[in-house]
Amino acid sequence: MDAKDIGAPVSLPRLLLSVYLLIWTALAIDPRYRQDWALENLLVAIALPLFVARFRHLRFTNGAYLSLFVFFCIHAVGAHYTYAEVPYDEWARAVSGHSLNDLLGWNRNHYDRFVHFAYGLLMAPVAVQLLDRRAPQEGIWRWLLPILFLASHSVIYEVVEMVAALVFGGDLGTAYLGTQGDEWDAQKDMALALAGAAIAVTWLRIWRPLPRD
Repeated sequence: MDAKDIGAPVSLPRLLLSVYLLIWTALAIDPRYRQDWALENLLVAIALPLFVARFRHLRFTNGAYLSLFVFFCIHAVGAHYTYAEVPYDEWARAVSGHSLNDLLGWNRNHYDRFVHFAYGLLMAPVAVQLLDRRAPQEGIWRWLLPILFLASHSVIYEVVEMVAALVFGGDLGTAYLGTQGDEWDAQKDMALALAGAAIAVTWLRIWRPLPRD
């Protein structure tokens, strides 16, 4: 990637933002559990305005904005249904006539695990570009710091989930926590986010090295 590619043309980010807002609005209509939807969208309500406000001062590549768009969209789907109830298996049956859970031997809804993995994978371009410009690294830290940066977000999110579950309790706390009875749910989610980040950062550093200031 050449240095001139850093800083996407204004048209693409605006298009992606417009499409996302349409998708978000459609999924905001009659979500399965309104209170959980509101909690799930709290971080979006913080993060998205920050990206927009800093757009003129901190621009990313087209690929990074596309990755952000995909992640925000799959998160919006999870918030609409609640993560533990996204009917991906029903969609798979409708399209292919086969159960994805049966084919893979799953006995729980894995949409939440998919999104945790996707967070590490899809947020990596933004993390790499941000750190390369604002906190340049040397040697092995060019590989480790973006991965650890993303992994730390996963840890913080799991702590936020735990606190929210304790504060709200009841059905809302259970829906937001989404463990589905797995006592190791938080650890598995963090491990998947770490794996996604490691794969994406490795690909970015080897096959698409970014220019460094």
